[in-house]
Amino acid sequence: MSEQVPILQVKKLVKTYGDKPVLNGIDLVVEKGKVIAILGPSGCGKSTFLRCLNGLEEVQGGDILLESESLISKSTDWRNVRQRIGMVFQSYDLFPNLTVMENILLSPLKVQKRPRQEVEAQARELLERVGLADRANDYPRQLSGGQKQRIAIVRALCINPDIMLFDEVTASLDPEMVREVLDVIAQLADQGMTMLIVTHEMNFARLVADEVIFMDKGNIHEHAPAERFFSDPQTERAQQFLNILQF
Repeated sequence: MSEQVPILQVKKLVKTYGDKPVLNGIDLVVEKGKVIAILGPSGCGKSTFLRCLNGLEEVQGGDILLESESLISKSTDWRNVRQRIGMVFQSYDLFPNLTVMENILLSPLKVQKRPRQEVEAQARELLERVGLADRANDYPRQLSGGQKQRIAIVRALCINPDIMLFDEVTASLDPEMVREVLDVIAQLADQGMTMLIVTHEMNFARLVADEVIFMDKGNIHEHAPAERFFSDPQTERAQQFLNILQF
């Protein structure tokens, strides 16, 4: 039996801004169905790493393979790749002039050219799952921050991605709104969605992640099963990080 190809592989990925290095040769293998939490201090390259995986940042070296297909090519159609690698940001990025339903339907109808009836049915099912079935006709201004973020997640899921990237999606939320968003992500983990999650929510990362990568200064200092990372970090830098957080 042939060995299953990882859904995503990152090889010696390099990102610089001018002369400033941001990612210093990152290596990572992501197996299908795994949840990987990306931890580290602010400014260490976590968000930039996710943006590189989604084609939002140009890289200066290395490779990104999506099921063995290299994405580092001038011929890569990132608009199509983003149908397979969905991403949710901390800023929601909902169109204020469109209703919740219109925001969700935009990409599946315009980019994927799917039948409206099919997409609407999926959107309503997803809204039901995140507890917002009654807000389909509301506008973003009528929603709380937590509700907007859940809509952003539904919008990303409605394109049927193979991988989801979450970039500090609770960072701009009030504490009472954080739980409702994290609960949605935890449900996705239970359903087997492949996810890479940049977060500062340590308890959540420990609960939901299969693996943790700890980054600092553009390098991965530690990559370990989540429980082992939190209970027995192997590197001094990871130990310092967790001690500062009193975790």
